[in-house]
Amino acid sequence: MARTESKMISLGTEAPHFKLLDTISNTFKSLQELKGVKGTVVMFICNHCPFVKHVNAEISRLAKDYKAKSINCIAISSNDVENYPQDGPEHMKQNAIEQGFIFPYLYDETQDVAQAYDAACTPDFYVFDAHLKLVYRGQLDDSRPGNGIEVTGKDIRHALDNLIEGKSISNRQKPSIGCNIKWKT
Repeated sequence: MARTESKMISLGTEAPHFKLLDTISNTFKSLQELKGVKGTVVMFICNHCPFVKHVNAEISRLAKDYKAKSINCIAISSNDVENYPQDGPEHMKQNAIEQGFIFPYLYDETQDVAQAYDAACTPDFYVFDAHLKLVYRGQLDDSRPGNGIEVTGKDIRHALDNLIEGKSISNRQKPSIGCNIKWKT
């Protein structure tokens, strides 16, 4: 498994806007439509990455736990589907259903959105406040495939709890680690 880290863009960065195909509803959705009242989690994931498979159940739980707290989650897959067909829209929808995702799973066909976010790996997590300013970027938690650490989502949950409670979020954040985004050649 290749191990690629998040690029850790600057806190305070405004969320780049987008309008992408939601593979679950088969309609185009924009960031403005999907953002949460108190905050928004944007995550770059895909179907085939072992790092994402390792955390799928937790990201599904996370979305369900924070939906009632006015935090919305959005997943985006930007991988090259010509070389990685298992990451194509029809497989994304199937995976979302199997994993119980309650959030949109968007297809970034041009890879422009991944580039705008400076996304580097799957999974790659970004938390934005109510004004779409970046307050957290990095890992879900310390768990990785094979390291024996339980998947809890503690890092991102701590950031979300502080955001909801109006507390400051530490700028000491660890990068996510996963497979590199499969860029088109």
